[in-house]
Order: sequence, then C-alpha cells, then structure tokens
Amino acid sequence: MTTPLKVAAVQFEPTMFEKERNVARLLELVHEAAGAGARLIVTPEMGTTGYCWFDRAEVAPFVEPIPGPTTDRFAAAARALGVHIVIGMPEVDPQTNLYYNAAVLIGPEGIVGTHRKTHPYIAEPKWATPGDLGHKVFDTPVGRIALLVCMDIHFVETARLAGLQGADIICHISNWLAERTPAPYWITRAMENGCYLIESNRWGLERTVQFSGGSCVIGPDGAIEAVIDSGDGIALADIDLERARARRVLGEEVFAQRRPELYMELPIGTHAWNPLDFFGLYGHRPLPPGRRSRVAVAQFAPAGDVAANLARIEELAARAAREEGAELVVFPERALTGLDAPAAVLIDGEAVAGLLAIAARHGVHLVAGLAESEGGTLYNSAVLVGPQGVIGRYRKTHLDATDHNWATPGDDWGVFDTRFGRIGMLIGHDAAFPEAGRVQALRGCDLIVCPAALRGSFTAPHAGSQVAQNYPIPTGADPHHWHLMRARAGENNVFLAFANVLDEAAGYAGKSGVFGPDTFEFPRREVILGAGEGVVATEIDTTNLDTRYPTNVVRRKDLVVMRLPHHYQPLVR
Repeated sequence: MTTPLKVAAVQFEPTMFEKERNVARLLELVHEAAGAGARLIVTPEMGTTGYCWFDRAEVAPFVEPIPGPTTDRFAAAARALGVHIVIGMPEVDPQTNLYYNAAVLIGPEGIVGTHRKTHPYIAEPKWATPGDLGHKVFDTPVGRIALLVCMDIHFVETARLAGLQGADIICHISNWLAERTPAPYWITRAMENGCYLIESNRWGLERTVQFSGGSCVIGPDGAIEAVIDSGDGIALADIDLERARARRVLGEEVFAQRRPELYMELPIGTHAWNPLDFFGLYGHRPLPPGRRSRVAVAQFAPAGDVAANLARIEELAARAAREEGAELVVFPERALTGLDAPAAVLIDGEAVAGLLAIAARHGVHLVAGLAESEGGTLYNSAVLVGPQGVIGRYRKTHLDATDHNWATPGDDWGVFDTRFGRIGMLIGHDAAFPEAGRVQALRGCDLIVCPAALRGSFTAPHAGSQVAQNYPIPTGADPHHWHLMRARAGENNVFLAFANVLDEAAGYAGKSGVFGPDTFEFPRREVILGAGEGVVATEIDTTNLDTRYPTNVVRRKDLVVMRLPHHYQPLVR
C-alpha cells in the first residue's frame, strides 16, 4: 500500500492593481496549506495580479519574467516548507517582450517548469500570446505533474497529451465562470484520463465578471475528494498515485485500448474555413441541409430472445412516435440480440428485417445495437434504419471486457448523411475515449447517436452551491450535474442521443438522454431519463440558420474552430 500524498487546492480572490497584497495573501495560504500537511499546493490562474485586463498597456506594470521577483518569493517558501507550489501569473519573455498567461511549478530546489496557456479565452488576446511551450509533464518527488490553464481544459486534446505522457496529476489553475462548479469539464478530464486533477479556481467579482469558485481535488474516477464552495480557503485531500497509474476508466485500463490509427484527423483543423464551403468542396459530401427534428432515446433491459426484443423495441418506438412526436429513436447497445452470450445476426437477415418493419409501420427511423455476424466474424454493431431501408452500420471500435471474448473491433467510423443532418455513431465504451467524439465532430457530424451498455460512474449529482451565479445558471441541487455524455456533446458542439441499458441488478444504471451542443447554454437543450424504463425526447436543430455562413453552433462548432491542432500530433503517434 502506497503512502498517501496530501495536496491542496487554494481558492482566492485577487485584487487588480494590488500585486503586493495578492502575493502576500497567497503566501499566507500556502503556509496554511503546508501547515496542514500539504506537499503539493496549487493556486489560481493570474492569482498574483487579477485577470480582466483591458490591454497590454494596462497589464504591463505587473508582468514579470520567469524566473523573477515573484517566483523567487514562492521558491523561498517552497524551500523553507519543503513543498511544491503552482502559481499563476502574467509572464513577459525578455527576449521578445511578448506576454503570456503562465502557470509555474516551483519546488524546494526552485522552478521545475512553466506552462504558457495554449488555448486562449476571449480575454487573453487583449494582451497575451498563445503559449509556445507545448504540454509537458514534469517528474517530481510528488508525482508526474502536468499544468493546464483554464480554457486549455475545454479541449480534450490538452489533458490527453498529459495523460499519454504519464501524468499522475493535472494541476489546473483557472478563472472559471459561466457555470456552477466543480465544472463538468474538470470532472470529465480527470475521469477520461484516469488521473487526479487539482483545480484551483478564483472566486468573486471583477469588472462585471462573476467567477464561480468550487476549487477541488478530483479523483481518477471523477469523484470529488475535497471541495471549497465560496470564499478564500483551501481544499485538502489525501491522494494515492497508484490509483492514477492504473489508468482505469469505467473499470477498464483504457490507454492500451486507444486506436491512434483511427484518430488521424486530430491534428487537422476541419473548421478553419466556412464549413459549408469546406465540406462542399469538389461537390464531395456537402453537409445535408438539416432540419428541426424530434429525437428520442429508449432504455430497457434487452433479453436473450430476438423476438422479445423486437416486441419491446416496437412498443417503445410506437410510444415515442405517438406521445413524443419522435422521428428518430435510439435504442441501447445489443438491444436487438441481448447482452449475454449474444446470438449474432446478419445485417440482411430476419432480425434487422424486423427492425425495418417497425420503422415502416410507425414512420420512424431507428438506431439499435446488435451482435453482428459476417463471414464467420462477430462484431458489436449498431444499425441506422428508416422506412426506406438500412441507412448505415457501425462496428464498435473500442471493445470493453464484455466484448473481448467474442467480438472483433471495427476499423472505421460510421458517419451518414440523413434528413436529420449528418449523423455519427458510437457504441457504449467508445464514448470513454474523447478522441472518438472529436473525430465525428471533425467530420462535420451534427448528431452523434450512442447505443450503450455502460456500467460504472458516468454521472454525478451536485448538492447545491452558495456561489453567486449569473441568471439562469442554477445553484440548487441537481441529480445530473455531471453527465459524461453532456460533456461529449458540448465539447464537440453536437447533439448527442445516448441510450443506455437499464438493468440495475446487473450494474446498468440507464441515465439515457439527448444532450445539446452548447455546454454553457442555460437552460440546457436536453432531456434525461433519470429512472425507469421508457422513452424521452426533445427537439434538435441541425439547420444552418444562414444560407452563406452557419450561425447555428452545431454547424459552426465554436470549440472545434478554436482548437490548435499543431499541438496534437503526439496523439496519433
């Protein structure tokens, strides 16, 4: 059994133009954390100066080189206390006179390393240059440590770069706003990379911007191990680095299951140009017009009998069409053939013909999972069918433990153009890999459908917050504050229809839903089936909203546009 490591996330409200006061107060909090036993202490983004600067001229009196006077003071504290400290500050490069939003890791021997924020938020271009130091992991006596700054973590690639380099801990310093914390993206990045995340966020009001606090320590399974809601303070937790080094996500060791050969689009910027022009280039696969549609998800426990499953699928499809006005209904993984010792079927066989008949009788499109047989090889597959026939098939590319004893992984993505828009398909465990949803987004998908049979923790509640939030951001209790599929939808600016098996005795918790393309939109465009078998539906909009340049976020994909793909080449090596 390994010795626990005590870590601390410091929450602090800096005051603009009062750098000396900020540094002195941060040093007090560092001493307090060290006195409580912390050996790694993380402080907020731009904690030495405040954040909301108008331009280079205004911040100029407060920038410093690294090393410099401020890092010297924290280095002295780290040496005296025998700790490692992360600070956030505005940096000037003496050789270029360029400014950066920087995070600095300092140990008892001095500066260990610096990270310059690579992915700027809307405020940084007023004064700071995007970081040019890449995404490094630093080997220290308190573990392998990565540094990220605020907006960096919106992008799946940044934390993945750290994870692939063996980071035990991501120290994420931020000035987070616009949603209740601990933020779902923080939880997602820890969980999907199987590492700890120490989140140091500021709180308070600065130049009309309300920051959201919620500094915390998040475990490799996404659990919040310590948190401070509001005000200056310290969140302390004991962590076990061996848990991070196991790299287990939803019960699986996932890094060995990555498929880099399928991720070759990651270092490409497909949305740097008008997507209507880009995807229509040479007349090859232009984006479909899209439309407003009603999409439903159904959750139930498939049986081992195809006829019984078809009957249940028809019952739920009819209800979705009749009561919810659904035009597309997504069913769970292997909904057609059952989960246990599945009897594989042919795509052109009787079982899929039964799905086609249901689609025709009720005038709906269906997505359903099945065990597929072709040429003696078995696959965990899903089909998209409509009244007109089979539109497409996808074979699960990332197999989990329940698949490995019978299925062969697929070797391509399923992306299909329909009247609903461009649809991508994932199956269950695929969604544990952030690369999978990202490739679908880069291919222009409007909607990802995900039949699933997921066990483990992919949702978490929030007990409520006292932090001031801008209307209409909720502060009360929420049973679904974090849902992995909401994060997958938002980070890729897609709608995502997730249909999970519900069989609590076997560990399948359901929590199916349809999630919207903008994580920071309140009230959210989503619907979740929190308990029981049944169906839920909501409207999705995949239209361009403009005939020349798409003004619909699902088409223009803001978070995909803002990626910096030149950093991402290691993801496909």
